[in-house]
Amino acid sequence: MARIYNFSAGPAMLPEEVLKEAAAEMLDYNGSGMSVMEMSHRSKVYQQIIDEAEADLRKLVGIPDNYRVLFIQGGATLQFGMIPLNLMTVNKKIDLIHTGIWTKKAMADAKLCGEVRVVASSEESKFSYIPDVDKIKFNEDSDYVYMCDNNTIYGTKYKKYPNTGNVPLICDMSSCFLSEPIDVKKFGMIYAGAQKNVGPAGVAIIIIRDDLIARSKDLPLPAYLKYATHSENGSMYNTPPTYAIYICGKVFKWLLKNGGLEARKAANEKKAKLLYDYLDSSSFYKTAVEPASRSLMNVTFRTPSDELDALFLEEVKKYKFTNLKGHKSIGGLRASIYNAMPIEGVEALIKYMKEFEEAHK
Repeated sequence: MARIYNFSAGPAMLPEEVLKEAAAEMLDYNGSGMSVMEMSHRSKVYQQIIDEAEADLRKLVGIPDNYRVLFIQGGATLQFGMIPLNLMTVNKKIDLIHTGIWTKKAMADAKLCGEVRVVASSEESKFSYIPDVDKIKFNEDSDYVYMCDNNTIYGTKYKKYPNTGNVPLICDMSSCFLSEPIDVKKFGMIYAGAQKNVGPAGVAIIIIRDDLIARSKDLPLPAYLKYATHSENGSMYNTPPTYAIYICGKVFKWLLKNGGLEARKAANEKKAKLLYDYLDSSSFYKTAVEPASRSLMNVTFRTPSDELDALFLEEVKKYKFTNLKGHKSIGGLRASIYNAMPIEGVEALIKYMKEFEEAHK
């Protein structure tokens, strides 16, 4: 069966080169006589895999020496609770910029640990834009400021990050991690579920500053829920998601080999421009997202009716596409065009969209 264009919001497409390498190594990784799936995480062979993954990520992003890289199970969702448990521990107050369902979920968990102050929100417009960060007043007594960079469901993305002064900025980058260069120094902590741009589901990648790890060291928490535990044990406190980390490592090498994050940004901008330019030129399709807040990763749109949306999804089945349905909470249509989506996939989608528009306008 031929490969298809998978527009899923996650788990998402992986680079074909990475998949072929993993397939070739499935039965025998590097002469070990076994698959990475079967390998002890305590072995020298696997230690080299995880060490190389971290080293390549540090090189790719430019991670300063005073930040740790952690690979933790539970995806991004575990971090909704783990962050306040570890870091909402000084004044038990945080500031939060509310931009959708994922900040709502993070807010709910944080409220179990203290006071959450929503300092800006786009809820009144159904999250169709990112609040102007220059107009937000942050509280100096906050333990941290929380934000979600790219909002997968709504198709919005920050174009500028807030300046929070001495208050650490915590950022969920799950849907845009490694899609463009990152200035890690702007953040106290960055985290991302891997299953968008980086690898399989099951692992979250954490980049966290040393002083924030120190907050958790002596807290009365279960060992697994403390960042200090994972840092002190090199992400090996228990058996980590070994195969997921192995694939992430291969994606890091693929990114380095293909021009790094500057090259990814240029490619992603080109793909997104093609699709947004077509949407803007069409009187048939509409996107609710304000132009200044548009995501490069998740493009949300609608036809003139729910019935036509459903027909669009039905008729697309004869093409080599899948997963164009919008999130269940808002409906509509969505094309997720992460790093591994080739420009040919976007061109093919636009061709179908034009044909559908001509047939049904």
